[in-house]
Amino acid sequence: MKARELALAALFVALTAVGGGVAVPLPGGVPFTLQLAFVLMAGALLGPRAGALSQVAYLLLGAAGAPVFAGMRGGIGHLLGPSGGFLLGFPVAAWLAGRLTVRHPSAAGYAAAAMAGLVPVYLLGAFRLAHFFPGEAISRGVAPFLLADVLKALFAGTVAHRLRRLTAVGGQEIVGSGV
Repeated sequence: MKARELALAALFVALTAVGGGVAVPLPGGVPFTLQLAFVLMAGALLGPRAGALSQVAYLLLGAAGAPVFAGMRGGIGHLLGPSGGFLLGFPVAAWLAGRLTVRHPSAAGYAAAAMAGLVPVYLLGAFRLAHFFPGEAISRGVAPFLLADVLKALFAGTVAHRLRRLTAVGGQEIVGSGV
């Protein structure tokens, strides 16, 4: 991995952390944040490998106690708690969004890739949340967030596509596809 890719991955670690600082607590233990938009942009802009790496680094930083998770908290307990599945879905979401944007580089492809990135986050998140709230995972961890997350995904796909086009110099991408 090139130094530029590592630097951009570090940037998305920071952006995801900032997105977690914008947290609105909701009943059910899963707050509303802006993290997911940055997760999806990381994959779409950095490619699957560097995008996923940025989110693994984010999770490791948070697990080590750095206050990067929602509400500027940290610690392994957040990965083991009710919202842990959603967090563990971040690297998968970034990888999937990155993989799909490499294959479908159009504006519609970026939007679809970002939407597809929601799937692993919701699957892992609802599965983990069901452990804490049997029979209520959908009503507590999916339904309250779905519309906002779809809008965040569309926003992330649109911004990533425009940024990708702006960062192309002489047909050469500044950020890698990292397949």
